[in-house]
Amino acid sequence: MFRGKAWKFGNDINTDEIIPARYLNSSDPDELAKHCMEDAAPDFPAKMSKGDIIIGGKNFGCGSSREHAPIAIKAAGISCVIAHSFARIFFRNAFNMGLPIFCCPEAARNIKEGDEIQVSPETGLIENLTDGKEYRAQPIPEFMRNLIKAGGLMKYVAAYTKEKSEKEK
Repeated sequence: MFRGKAWKFGNDINTDEIIPARYLNSSDPDELAKHCMEDAAPDFPAKMSKGDIIIGGKNFGCGSSREHAPIAIKAAGISCVIAHSFARIFFRNAFNMGLPIFCCPEAARNIKEGDEIQVSPETGLIENLTDGKEYRAQPIPEFMRNLIKAGGLMKYVAAYTKEKSEKEK
């Protein structure tokens, strides 16, 4: 279950706004987190709290295919992203990096910045605890929840490989 304050962003938030290119000389997640969303909202890194939720409009994560964007969001402590729609490559990169995302146009349209939100990855239920409204996104399939729980695809594969080799001993 994810729970946090909503931070609202508009349509076509691109990967340069998520993590500006001037910071791509680092692949350190903690360093990237310090600059998460700063071109879209300069005070975001200082104001957000661990567990908060980003609400995006249409085509969230468009632009380049850099994996730094979901890494920065996750490292900043954002628990999940809910958007009207996601750029295809961002969608893929988010799960590969272990960042849960939910496509729900109605929630993205109606949730206001500052609302307290709760999201169930198992059922796709999005609850706005501030106004009592509920929305439905597609639940995250179990396999993808396991990717998220492991911390992303590479960590999932490493754990699976280690477990398999230990069983073969």
